[in-house]
Amino acid sequence: MLIPNIASPTFKANPFEFYTRLRAAFPIQSVRIAKGQDAWLLSRYDDALAMFKDDRLVKDKLNARQPDDTTKEPWLPGFLKPLARNMLDVDVPDHTRLRSLVQKAFTPRLVEEMRGRVQELANSLILSLREKRSMDLIRAFALPIPTTVIAEMLGVPIADQQKFHHWSTSITSADPTGWRMVMAIPQAVQFLRYIRKLVRTKRESPKDDLISALVLAEEAGDKLNEDELVAMIFLLLIAGHETTVNLLGNGILSLLQHSTELDLLRNHSDLITSAVEELLRFCGPLDLSTERYAGQDFEIHGQLVRRGDLVYASIASANRDERQFPSAEALQIQRTPNRHLAFGMGIHYCLGAPLARLEAQIAIPVLIRQIPTVRLAPQALHWRRSLNIRGVKRLILEW
Repeated sequence: MLIPNIASPTFKANPFEFYTRLRAAFPIQSVRIAKGQDAWLLSRYDDALAMFKDDRLVKDKLNARQPDDTTKEPWLPGFLKPLARNMLDVDVPDHTRLRSLVQKAFTPRLVEEMRGRVQELANSLILSLREKRSMDLIRAFALPIPTTVIAEMLGVPIADQQKFHHWSTSITSADPTGWRMVMAIPQAVQFLRYIRKLVRTKRESPKDDLISALVLAEEAGDKLNEDELVAMIFLLLIAGHETTVNLLGNGILSLLQHSTELDLLRNHSDLITSAVEELLRFCGPLDLSTERYAGQDFEIHGQLVRRGDLVYASIASANRDERQFPSAEALQIQRTPNRHLAFGMGIHYCLGAPLARLEAQIAIPVLIRQIPTVRLAPQALHWRRSLNIRGVKRLILEW
């Protein structure tokens, strides 16, 4: 079977035909994710769900090494080593400790308190755009809302939001190995320097914000050390806006391509909650899960997965699995139940899921009601290059 470059913009534009073939005949498939690096890709819903909860799969590569493996880890510049211990890439008990610490600062109360601010941002952006007759949705609307919100929650000056989005895009667009990762190193250096400066500022003069809370957070007498704190802030800055930017971009694009569902949502505001869940399923912001490694040999669908092998699940494919979702290829904003996997599952379930939902539930209705004649401009689409993320880099709308 011919395997496409699954990180390319061409593939991200329409990965679903390929995933349909995988689910039917190749539920576990070897794919090349970077030069010299292969991985197993799971494409069915049940397999993806099981993967998220399977103790045989680990996040820390060191926990998956063969007992007699003396191979040295790939060299990593010293300034990047703190990022290797972020919450997404560690296992129990480290993950339990890190997540419990950040949860004390990242509470549902903090998220709900942002509701008014998100509404204010969405309204003011649309008011300033309505007379322009066209816009790049990503730059003018989908990006400013989540970047402003996460910047304010963390205590990052709003003037710096474009900077950290540039750094974030460079890093998340880089392949796991190869020249694109090398090209992203300068952005990572600048990002980390910026975060360390922020941490110093908050230690000296704490404010009512998330970074200050993380600096002070304690759980059973334990605190985040400086490297863990830097890694946590790095992760929250990236994940805190990347998910929503791509949810808004993909979601509004899909609604504009499905006029019946768009009109239904425009006329029935009470459907926004189920509509956002359906957009998360139908065109969610993640194509692939974050990586896991086989901690022991095991077999799935007749294929032996060996200890140390790299394993991904395609969330985009799992969320279109006909075995789980009737009429899976149709956008149905009234779909219920809708047990999609857009935010993962298990102990690594996305910490920012409530915030992403809140932002989408507010921003999408503001746009489609305040600019009722909005439509796609000719040749409007430019997809991002990324292994894990599926998102539009540029989306031109006119009205």
